Amino acid sequence: MEATTDGNEQLHRLYRDHHGWLQGWLRKRLGDREHAADVAQDTFLRLLLSGRFPGQQESRSYLAQIARNLVIDQWRRARIERAYLESIAHLPEPQTLSLESRALIIETLMQIDAMLDGMPERVRQAFVMSQFEGLSYAQIAERLGVTVSSVQKYMIRAIQACYRVVYEQ
Repeated sequence: MEATTDGNEQLHRLYRDHHGWLQGWLRKRLGDREHAADVAQDTFLRLLLSGRFPGQQESRSYLAQIARNLVIDQWRRARIERAYLESIAHLPEPQTLSLESRALIIETLMQIDAMLDGMPERVRQAFVMSQFEGLSYAQIAERLGVTVSSVQKYMIRAIQACYRVVYEQ
């Protein structure tokens, strides 16, 4: 119980000492007071949920890094959502999906995007060429200037990443 009390006190102190600064810092970067306020609140929520609090000296840089990551996640989600909506805009009305189905698809696309983003460059390139361009391992090897054996190793790593996304959530 004492650790929770200490954590609550740390969070309260961080919020009191740095919330105004963080909100101003975000407002300068985002140009929108309401969005800055939302991200600042989400930053402290993420901090609370993690239970990891920075030391006195690193407080602002730690909070700024959390806020940057949240903004990047929001931009990434908006980009994926726009691309998805553009891709279904041409569908006839009866084939349009429900809002719930759209939300599930967008969430899945976010997971795929994060998975791809976490792969090393060559692994990601091989995976995309194989799965989205339909290239054979030999064609991928030629494009990447590597051996077929290397492509096979890249694909094993990519498939392992896919497995983790699907089965280790």
